[in-house]
Amino acid sequence: MNPGAAALRAGLHRGRIEFRQHMSDSQDIWGAVFPPAVSLVVMYILRDSTVPGTDASLGSHSVPGILAMNVVLTGLMGLAIALTTDREDSTLLRAKAVPNGVLGYLTGKVVSRAAVTVASLFVVLIPASFLFGGLELGRVMSWVTLTWVLALGLIATLPIGAILGALFNGAQSLSVTTLILVGLVAISGVFHPVDGFPGWLQLLAQVFPLYWLALGLRSALLPGELAAAEIGGSWRHAETVGVLGLWAVLGFLVAPVVLSRMARRESGSSVAARRAKAARRPV
Repeated sequence: MNPGAAALRAGLHRGRIEFRQHMSDSQDIWGAVFPPAVSLVVMYILRDSTVPGTDASLGSHSVPGILAMNVVLTGLMGLAIALTTDREDSTLLRAKAVPNGVLGYLTGKVVSRAAVTVASLFVVLIPASFLFGGLELGRVMSWVTLTWVLALGLIATLPIGAILGALFNGAQSLSVTTLILVGLVAISGVFHPVDGFPGWLQLLAQVFPLYWLALGLRSALLPGELAAAEIGGSWRHAETVGVLGLWAVLGFLVAPVVLSRMARRESGSSVAARRAKAARRPV
């Protein structure tokens, strides 16, 4: 078998094993479910509020955005944290010692994080279908749209997580990235339509994949008439494919270069230096 193909096959097997481990670890499950669960509780409290200009519940309108936020937090940030953690405990260094080991390692991480993200999405979506009315879960096209939007969203965001995991030296240093993501959540229409924001803020939100992922999920799960509350008065599927596709292409062009450089820099001395630095951190 071709060495690269063998590495990919090993990575897929590793991804399945890691996914089962995540699903049997209560701490991992709680970490994936807690943020969207809190958001759902807040939106349930605000269920009597309506989307401006419509009679639709603001809580129901926010469910797809919460799911999009969960994709970014569980998928993108989860992959970044996993990479930085494995660099600190020399897991990545051990993978580097095996022919095509880094390729197999990264394939496993991407597969496991994508699977955990999809699983956590349904863990949130099922109770949301009972808590909030107005979700279009009985139509075949809803599930078709949900599938392609989620798949494209993962392809667009997971490479970003890999890049961040390669650029930062430790999980603690990723805190600044978390703050940036919180800011993006605030401006990306997760909890409130962005058409009421200033024009420059609307343009800024549309640069990043979170806005388009949330918009695509709203188009899948909400009634068609709520498209009137969006920018341009439509779901803009073509633009969603274009922007998420562009982020995916950029990610797949940049991520291999950054990850290759990171892997070349990994050595016993670099791992020892990170461990010494971690030991000096105040508890």
